[in-house]
Parts: sequence; C-alpha cells; structure tokens
Amino acid sequence: MTVGVPGWLADGAAKLMQRGPGSARTAEEIAFAEIPAATADVTIPTRHGEVAATVYAPPGGSAGRGVHVNLHGGGFVLRHPEQDDPICRYLAAHAGVTVINVDYTPAPQLRAPGAVEQALDVTRWAAAPERPWDGSRPTVGGASAGGALAAGVARLAWEEGAPPIALQVLLYPPLDLTVPARTKFGPGRERYLVPLGPFFDKAYAPDPHRRGDRLVSPAGPQDTVPLGGIAPALVITCEKDILRAEGIRYAERLDAAGALREHVDVPGVGHGFNILGSPRALIVDVYDRIAAHLRAAGTPDDDTAR
Repeated sequence: MTVGVPGWLADGAAKLMQRGPGSARTAEEIAFAEIPAATADVTIPTRHGEVAATVYAPPGGSAGRGVHVNLHGGGFVLRHPEQDDPICRYLAAHAGVTVINVDYTPAPQLRAPGAVEQALDVTRWAAAPERPWDGSRPTVGGASAGGALAAGVARLAWEEGAPPIALQVLLYPPLDLTVPARTKFGPGRERYLVPLGPFFDKAYAPDPHRRGDRLVSPAGPQDTVPLGGIAPALVITCEKDILRAEGIRYAERLDAAGALREHVDVPGVGHGFNILGSPRALIVDVYDRIAAHLRAAGTPDDDTAR
C-alpha cells in the first residue's frame, strides 16, 4: 500500500514555497522587456475575497478592444503572477487586447474549486459593460495550473450561461488529478514534476474524491458530460511534459464536441518551456499562435464552434 503525502506536510510545504523569492529571473532574451507595457494595478471583488491584478493595455489604449484574463501557473499553490509578465506584454501588444494578469488565492489558503470560482468572478468583472475595454467577448487562458483554472472558468461559464467566453487558451495544463504524477512519467518525459505532484495535489484537493470533479479533472474518467457549446479552445501540449497525455485527451474531447480551435503539440520541450529558457524563436511561434487565436476570437464571425 502506498502512503500519500500527509495533509499537514503538503500544506506546510506549499506555504513555505509561497514565502520564497518567487520564480527564477527570466532570461533577458525571453522576457520581452523591449515591448512597452502600459500597466495598472487593480483590485477585483470575488466571492472568495478581493484579488489583485495587473492590467496590460494594448498599444493605443483599451477603448473598443477585447479583454483576455490570464491565470498564472504554479501547481495551484504558488503566488508569483510576475512570471507571466512576458506573455502578458506580448499578447497585449500582438493580439491588441487588454490582458488582466490575476493574482488568485492559492492553496491551501483556498482549496479546489475556490480558485476557479475566483477566476470566473474576475472574468465576469472584466466582461462588465462599464469597463474601459470591450468585454462582450472575453477570453481566458493560462499556463500549467492557470490553464486548468481557465478550463474550469470556461466550464462554469458554459453551465451558468455567462459570461460568453470566446476562447479558452490552455497551455500545458494539468487536467487529470485522479492519476498520480509518478504514473504519468515514462520514456522521453521530464521527471521534475513527479516529486512535486503529490504536494500540489494534496494542498489543492486534499479529498481524493474531489480530484475527480469536472472543475479539477476535466480529462479524468469521471467527467463524461458532452461539451457541445462550451467555449472554443486552443490547447497546447509539450512533447516531454508528463501532462501531455491528459492535454491530448481533453483536446480530443473538445474536438468531438466541436469546440477545438487548434491543438498544438510543441516538439522537443517540456513543462514551462516558455519561462525556463527555451529558444526565443520557439516561444515567439507559440505566442504568435495564441495572439492569432485571440484576435480571431474578437471577431463576431468566430461563432462556428458555439
């Protein structure tokens, strides 16, 4: 019998990691610091308390332009939204949308599905007509845990009928917490998420039954509801990532529902490639794909999968 990580240990480790100095300094060539960023800090009310966020305006200002809600990664437990500054400034500049980089509440301070609900409330705030941008077709996305939260936002918005999510961007997301990280490892895959997975999963969803919930594991075996009508998706997986298989499963599920815009499987790289020093040209190619989909999502004719 395998003994899991004790809850007290997972929670303690998560809180200790949150007190760390943050993500490693992004290499200069992939920080995109040469792209000007007009930013403003805001505080957004949610059902689970206020959250801070940084708003990145596109060139020429936000008026009449779309809005994209970005949710950072970190295993659902880390609180370092600044690691997404490069992608936020890139998308604001190249997709021409306002980007809201959200500092959602991590676990164990807020367990699943709390962060999904927070992110939905932020997206509803962003979609409100009184905002300085056009919130009529909001998009939502994120990397790693942020991608999983984005999938949850799209699911809740679909179930509840609002807001009208125009696109979900899922960048190497964990979408099946019912499978232990150690069993996802295999030939050609990176190992570094294997020892972290049990701590992240226990802190975020300590009840194993909760890990099968549709908002936690949409690629898991328990969620079989047809997804016709859910927001269209761009799903990006990585060849060496232990999360690749579940990302592919979810992409296939979305495709069967007519809700897959594109699945991109990035060759030769693993989890977090865009913040861990992959070649700039590769990152630019992926970011350009995302930007193109965001631009298309802002066009009313982009309703074919809805």
